[in-house]
Amino acid sequence: QVHVVESGGGLVQAGGSLRLSCAASGSTLSIRTMGWFRQAPGKQRELVALIGTSTDTNYADSVKGRFTVSRDYAKNAVYLQMNSLKPEDTAVYYCNVLSADLHNYWGQGTQVTVSS
Repeated sequence: QVHVVESGGGLVQAGGSLRLSCAASGSTLSIRTMGWFRQAPGKQRELVALIGTSTDTNYADSVKGRFTVSRDYAKNAVYLQMNSLKPEDTAVYYCNVLSADLHNYWGQGTQVTVSS
C-alpha cells in the first residue's frame, strides 16, 4: 500500500510559476513511476507528466517546454515545476504513483488556478 500526499497548489496570474510537490509513503520500494495528472471542470483526467525509474520522462504536448517533472528517490517524492502558466492550465492536479505490480495510487488533489 502506498499513501500519496500533494502540496503546492494555489492561485497565480498568467505567466507565473508554481511548484507542486508529492510525497509517497508506505510500500515505496515497489514504485515503478511517479507523476502528475490533472482534471479541469467538465473534462476527463489527463496526463501532465511522468517520470520513471531513471531520467525517462513523458510530457503532455500542451505542457512541453513549460513544465518540468523531477523525482527525489531518497525522499520518495516527485515535483512539478510549472512555468509560463496559462488559464487553460487551471485544474485539480493529482499525484500518481504506479507500483511494480501496476497498481495506481492517487493523492487527494491540489487546485491550481491561473487567472488571465
